[in-house]
Amino acid sequence: MYKLVLILTMLTVWLTVHMLQVEQEMSMKTLFLAKQAINRSAHAAAQQLNMEALGKGILRIDEEQAEEAAWLYLQTNLQLDRSGMPLQHSFLRHQAKVLVFEVINDHYSFPYYYRNAAYDYSVQLYRPGVVMIVEIQYPRAFQLMEPIIWQIKGTAELTLLNHLT
Repeated sequence: MYKLVLILTMLTVWLTVHMLQVEQEMSMKTLFLAKQAINRSAHAAAQQLNMEALGKGILRIDEEQAEEAAWLYLQTNLQLDRSGMPLQHSFLRHQAKVLVFEVINDHYSFPYYYRNAAYDYSVQLYRPGVVMIVEIQYPRAFQLMEPIIWQIKGTAELTLLNHLT
């Protein structure tokens, strides 16, 4: 009888540890997918060149178009609706929140050292660029771990090859 109890106890422990391992792997996949989506959004935003300023010889990102492009890419890649809530087939289950969206334009001298102490983020930009920080919550499958909430950072600079060739 005691062997049966021991076997059932060990089986329970083994299943719990296995579920925790699967949960950790799934959370890392979610983190990588979200990071790629945020990087793509920042890059799309950074490519929104202000053509009027360019006509005057000034490299400047159009802030309004940049924000629209970033949000469109974020919605598409994370499968979100307009309010940031995940659509039915999204891998997320909680609202994605854009915490920081900053366009670093020609009013700074480059190279520019960007620092955000609130989110412990710093980056050096060599030309106009965009900084995004988005909060993503991992949708736990087994409820074995505490909730995981990431503040995922993404930065991109204006690249001229797409506009001047």
